[in-house]
Amino acid sequence: MNTKRSNNSFLLIIIVLCFGAFYLSRIFGDGSDSYSYREFLNAAKDKQVQSLTVKQNKEVPTGTLEVRLKDDSYKTCNVSDVDEVIKELRDKYPDVYKVTKLEGIDRSADIISNVLQFVLIGGMIVFVLVMMSRQNGGGGKMADFGKSRAKLANPNGKKVTFGDVAGLDEEKEELAEVVEFLKAPAKFTSIGARIPKGVLLVGPPGTGKTLIAKAVAGEADVPFFSISGSDFVEMFVGVGAARVRDLFAEAKKNSPCIIFIDEIDAVARRRGSGLGGGHDEREQTLNQMLVEMDGFGVNEGIIMIAATNRVDILDPAILRPGRFDRKVGVGRPDVKGREEILKIHVKDKPLGDDVDLKEIARTTSGFVGADLENLMNESAIHAARENRAYIVKEDIDKSFIKVGIGTEKKSRVVPESERRITAYHEAGHAILFHVLPDQGPVYTVSIIPTGVGAAGYTMPLPENDNVFNTKNKMLHNIMVSLGGRIAEEIIFDDITTGASQDIKQVTAVARSMVTKYGMSDNLGLINYDSGESDEVFLGKEIGQNRPYGEVIATAIDEEVKIIVDDCYKKAKSLIQENIDVLHKCATLLLEKERINQQEFEALFTETVEE
Repeated sequence: MNTKRSNNSFLLIIIVLCFGAFYLSRIFGDGSDSYSYREFLNAAKDKQVQSLTVKQNKEVPTGTLEVRLKDDSYKTCNVSDVDEVIKELRDKYPDVYKVTKLEGIDRSADIISNVLQFVLIGGMIVFVLVMMSRQNGGGGKMADFGKSRAKLANPNGKKVTFGDVAGLDEEKEELAEVVEFLKAPAKFTSIGARIPKGVLLVGPPGTGKTLIAKAVAGEADVPFFSISGSDFVEMFVGVGAARVRDLFAEAKKNSPCIIFIDEIDAVARRRGSGLGGGHDEREQTLNQMLVEMDGFGVNEGIIMIAATNRVDILDPAILRPGRFDRKVGVGRPDVKGREEILKIHVKDKPLGDDVDLKEIARTTSGFVGADLENLMNESAIHAARENRAYIVKEDIDKSFIKVGIGTEKKSRVVPESERRITAYHEAGHAILFHVLPDQGPVYTVSIIPTGVGAAGYTMPLPENDNVFNTKNKMLHNIMVSLGGRIAEEIIFDDITTGASQDIKQVTAVARSMVTKYGMSDNLGLINYDSGESDEVFLGKEIGQNRPYGEVIATAIDEEVKIIVDDCYKKAKSLIQENIDVLHKCATLLLEKERINQQEFEALFTETVEE
């Protein structure tokens, strides 16, 4: 039993009872006789009374005598019959005291006031009692408010190892050194090496930053504290700093160990940024974190791993050596990495003979580990919905469309005229994908509406993952995007709003070529990009000026238009050269609604033979 809690509760109960007795006595008059009637008569006889006021209660003979003595003190005396008292005073002391009688005094307002005061003070005491009981109790939140919310991984639970991480070979090699630091620190300290204090994992969302951090802890077989950056930040200033102190105190008790902070940009954002100053709570929390990372000594066996996808907004102080000594880039996997990730995610999923993981890896260019896991999970759900015991290629194809583009709306009623426009639009895209050398072959062409509002889609199959774009490839991307609008114009002698997203994409690519990549013949190798689109701090964005004048702005607009117009002419010429394929492809799409790579490429073969 908690003795302290029992004592506090007993003390507060006594206080509540005392206040209750006091106010009840005021309300009902019990115990308010500071003067007995006999004592009052003796004082009057001795001429000690300076003045006297008699207050009679409403509709009853009882009342109160308010006596002011010669020494300016006050006494009260309750009497049962006010008239009798007044008569006695006038008879015995007619020349000494002038008695004032106040009749009909209604004490209900005083009673209500006293009751309200009693309820208010009693409620405050009960509130204090509840808060103290929570503070002293085992599950109380008051005492835990400044405690760290980091979760310690269960040492007896299933451990994640490097074998569970695929597609990150170089990252695993770099973090394998951290495992060695934790397992055999003497190997490095004996020759004067300093064990890194922190490792910052940088990469897009879903690439496996959290997974590889858990794998480091699993390989090293050390305690693993995990917490999100947002768990430090509260509305009360000082709470986050207290949680940081508690986290590092717990880590020191369990060293060697790993502290993992996910989304550290929530707490380590650059200080002094934004309009009107910084966030006091976040900045105090960051300051405490900087102090703590400097505070624990070298080679204590505590390694801090943090993950973020916005390293550009982190405070420079936390990125310097001695805090986060290493930055490990966890990027999107290449085609080989995607295939390895798929193998992990299909371990417990039975696959059909027509499923080719290598082809899926090629199709899913740009997908990260989380996307691939979601793709295979959706495929398994689709197979189960079709009452199949294994996953077939059709399940994966439909799930890929659902995940990457949106669910197909086959039930949507589309007018035949719009279906025909969509068929020629998508055929225009597909032809340019096929004939341009820097574009991948066509994988699927469809005129089935999707959940994202598109009337159809054309999906390429990239041959490989490109690290960077060339000028010709960017020009070809513009031409492919314009293919749908060009086909509409050639066939229908009219245009629709269906190419709005294509035009937006074309403009963005052309403007980037001119302002970012120096691909303009007239403007040369000068970067005109202000970078405002990437700026997340309002104060800095307002303070930025465009790094060029009005003349250059006009020249940029003209250069963008020249690039787009030139690509439009070339793309239109290619589609006119393949006008027979355009008609055949549109006819086949109207018949089947979706065609695959073999069916589309066969159209070119038929045209050559004819």
